[in-house]
Amino acid sequence: MKKYKVLHAPTTVGGNPQGQSNALAECGVDSVSMTFSQNYFNYPSDRVLWRNKDSLLVKECKRFFSFVKSFFEFDVFHFNSGQSFFGPFIISEIPPSLHKNYLRLLRIAIRTRVFPYVQLVELKLYRLFSKPIFMTYQGSDARQGDYSLENFAITVATQVDSNFYTAFSDEQKRHSISLFSRHCDQIYSLNPDLLWVLPPSAKFLPYSHISLDEWQPMYTQLHSGPLRIAHAPTHRQAKGTDFVLAAAESLKKQGYDIELLLVEGLSNSEAKKVYASADILVDQLFAGWYGGLAVEAMALGKPVVVYIRSQDLQFIPNEMQLDLPFLQATSENLEGVLRHVVEMPRHELLEIAYRSRRYVEKWHNPEKIAQQLKRDYEDALERSR
Repeated sequence: MKKYKVLHAPTTVGGNPQGQSNALAECGVDSVSMTFSQNYFNYPSDRVLWRNKDSLLVKECKRFFSFVKSFFEFDVFHFNSGQSFFGPFIISEIPPSLHKNYLRLLRIAIRTRVFPYVQLVELKLYRLFSKPIFMTYQGSDARQGDYSLENFAITVATQVDSNFYTAFSDEQKRHSISLFSRHCDQIYSLNPDLLWVLPPSAKFLPYSHISLDEWQPMYTQLHSGPLRIAHAPTHRQAKGTDFVLAAAESLKKQGYDIELLLVEGLSNSEAKKVYASADILVDQLFAGWYGGLAVEAMALGKPVVVYIRSQDLQFIPNEMQLDLPFLQATSENLEGVLRHVVEMPRHELLEIAYRSRRYVEKWHNPEKIAQQLKRDYEDALERSR
């Protein structure tokens, strides 16, 4: 096939877009990652569009000119987090003094279907000029509070405050998903629960954001000191951090020899050093699936405690279901699960660590996932031509 160039944009959420782009480059695809802005995780991106000191006007000018340049530079566009170049502006980008007026205008624009027209023109241009479009949804970019509360007994929506999921944000997400479903060649989901609210043609795609060569296992489970438990919340309510803190404190009072490593506000490279020193990781207790953090921990040889929602497993391969290496827990039984882990013979914990690393090598291998993406890109290019 004729050489083609792929752009991954416009965020660094979880480092997944950048990891996919790097793996594609290893497979011979000319792939570039671009983000509008960096955050404290500091996942390396080929291009960063905005600087911290840029005004709102400067940012929007850069957005427009970057779109025009990219339109002529790239053949395939792989977007992420429910965003393309244009579309709903990220609230944090708007100065606090303008938040109220911005939200009022945004509500009017979406409800009158005026606002999506800019993004609609963008997507129509890709189709008009035979440029395939792909979208990866990663979590709260598609997850909806009303659907979650109605259909799931255990869900993030029961834990967060009223501003996390709103009727307005749920409506906005549904409009956005509908728009992309009509124009994308393929939609992917990194979390199986999102497939309940995505179009039937959407595919489950495992996280592939880390290089297995760079994340080598460090099996610490046989040391004689306290059991070191890592937990790294990006949002304490969503992750169930209060339950983790309470369980750890209760176990300490009961005389169990444990140490809780709470990781917050660190770059990904800094956090990696803490994860490497841990014996196990407690991931999220309400989302129903594990996050990119759990993949990183398992790659380092750390067993992961997490809540897996059984009704979502129909969306993943049967073999993957059988391979799941997790220590399952909910907010209600977390203390008991951690007590079981502390009392477990260390060689048994080490065996789970081995299984966890093998699971990542099999199901989160970036090269294998990049080959799947490459096939999808080339199939779409063939159809468009």
